[in-house]
Amino acid sequence: MKSQKYALVSGAMAFITLMGIVSLFSDMTHEGARSVLGEYLNLAGASAATIGFVSGVGELCGYSLRLLSGFLADKTKKYWTLVIVGYALQVLAIPALALIPENGWVLACGLVILERIGKAIKKPAKNTLVSFAASEIGTGKGFAYQEFLDQLGAFLGPVMLFVISLIKGTGNLFSTYRVCFAFLGIPALITIALVVFSKIKYPNPEMFEKVEEGHKEFHFQKSFVLYMAAICCYAFGFADFTMITLHAAKTAAFPAASLSLLYALAMAIDAFAALFFGWLFDKIGLKAMVLATLCSTFFSCFIFLTGSPACMIIGIVLWGIGMGAEDSIMKAAVSQIIPKSMRSSGFGIFETGFGIAWFLGSWLLGALYDFNPVCLVIVSMLAQILAIFFYLACIRRREKEYRA
Repeated sequence: MKSQKYALVSGAMAFITLMGIVSLFSDMTHEGARSVLGEYLNLAGASAATIGFVSGVGELCGYSLRLLSGFLADKTKKYWTLVIVGYALQVLAIPALALIPENGWVLACGLVILERIGKAIKKPAKNTLVSFAASEIGTGKGFAYQEFLDQLGAFLGPVMLFVISLIKGTGNLFSTYRVCFAFLGIPALITIALVVFSKIKYPNPEMFEKVEEGHKEFHFQKSFVLYMAAICCYAFGFADFTMITLHAAKTAAFPAASLSLLYALAMAIDAFAALFFGWLFDKIGLKAMVLATLCSTFFSCFIFLTGSPACMIIGIVLWGIGMGAEDSIMKAAVSQIIPKSMRSSGFGIFETGFGIAWFLGSWLLGALYDFNPVCLVIVSMLAQILAIFFYLACIRRREKEYRA
């Protein structure tokens, strides 16, 4: 019996590691691209307003469509089909950017939106597959390991582009970025190969999780509503990194060539924060999210109220902590609240709410930045503090529901 249990746990860990490596190469591709995408679109002829609009629409599609893909995954149980199709669309859209002609900003914007749609297709199904295996080794740890490898790729991608720009750079910046996107085709193809191999190696990851009697149906309990309110407040007040790089460039706190390295730093902090807070979640539950939010609440003060490089680095570290916690603990909490049979739908609801709140918050914070950065900081901090209150209310409510 012990040997069977050990085999199940080791198999679950191997599956999570393999899916983490898939995420590593996937993030090398799309996060590497993200570090230079804004400037590339501008060089292709897109205005700042167009870039902002397309980025917002892309993120809105990337999150809102998860509600549909999550429902579809639960209805059909074709988790792997959605994961493979989604990954293929997401990662292949990036090297395709190398093929657009000069002034081809319309085509480039279409590829940006297609990449986000690909992510929306695969995300709920992929999180569900990971949650099955994570239940065997500790939900927080499972998602933390996955996130660590994911963010390792997000760190390596921008660094790889920085090195390529130094080695293969030309006098024409547009051509240099084309070379960068072409190189990103390598991790893109590795991603697709690995995800197909994962499907062959583990065709039925559902076997890792046992169905608990008495917990087969999901109802919108008050604790879940409070949890959704908390994560929406959190997302609303959490500025996108493009705002941070915009401020860094505007204040000339760092050389323009090093902006991709700032993003790499944030991703490195994200990776290690995910490991720590994932471990902490298995010990103290959602209280770990309260602690993480307390840390990230002050990131906007250090970044947007100063032009000091040292202060901005501190702010970026706090931002990375918040992102690491969001990518590990929030998913782990959803997998504990939502039963196995409806988990993709649950992830779809969670990520759609999070994405819409992030979209609206980013829009408002961008407008406030143009008006007065102090207003941005106030709104960001108030939203984070409100999220903490909702987390605490959710914790209390969960305790009552368990006793009932």
